[in-house]
Amino acid sequence: MRPRERPGRGRLHRGLEALGAAIVGAGEEVGRFFFILYKTLFWTFRRPFDLREWARQMVRVGVDSLPVVGLTAMFTGMVMALQTFRGFERFHAEGFVASVVSLSLTRELAPVLSALMMAGRIGSALAAELGTMRVTEQIDALYAMATEPIHYLVVPRVGACTLMLPPLVMCANGLGILGGWMVAVELLGANPVVYWQRTFQYLELNDVMSGLIKAAVFGLILSVTGCAKGYFTSGGAEGVGRSTTAAVVMGSLVILLSDFFLTKILF
Repeated sequence: MRPRERPGRGRLHRGLEALGAAIVGAGEEVGRFFFILYKTLFWTFRRPFDLREWARQMVRVGVDSLPVVGLTAMFTGMVMALQTFRGFERFHAEGFVASVVSLSLTRELAPVLSALMMAGRIGSALAAELGTMRVTEQIDALYAMATEPIHYLVVPRVGACTLMLPPLVMCANGLGILGGWMVAVELLGANPVVYWQRTFQYLELNDVMSGLIKAAVFGLILSVTGCAKGYFTSGGAEGVGRSTTAAVVMGSLVILLSDFFLTKILF
């Protein structure tokens, strides 16, 4: 007869199995991400170049996302101006509100918040599109027609996100600073001349460029994450839903994690 396992030992075995499955699953996700990233870089510079598809994806990612990103940045600048003005008012430093708003937006808030909004809007759409193509065997049909799916489907989407996120962040910088000016000057009565002087007094080119570099990296991350989740979807319509949710969650987490290391490198 097989000896009975102790209750504690059985729970330990199940815990170790769950831990091992989690580690293996995380390793698979990392491997899929870098597989899609490698294949995308490999096929980006190979012919044929579908310029029409690139343009369509760039309009979809850039122009269509401008209202969402612009409103997010404007209200972020307004809230920052309102909060910092009331705080700085306690020790008579209201003149530095503009410097705080401009530096915070260009360095950190505009690229991170824009990328998070894009992860929810574009990352989920990429995962849903490619996931639907996978479960309906459209990707398998491309292989049957001797067409590389990464070249045809993934490269334009990843390239559009990487190229269009920096211009979106530039627009977010301007709209966020404008929102801060509206609150500080029009609502709270700050001196408009002093506000604009302080906006650019401590702002350097490196502050703006670092935010644009972050934006390009974030665009690459969220697009590759969304494409990877969609490309390896399984399980029918339910699997498409899981992939869409996972693309947003994982993309947002990786953006926040990479932001720390990019900030450490750039500053």
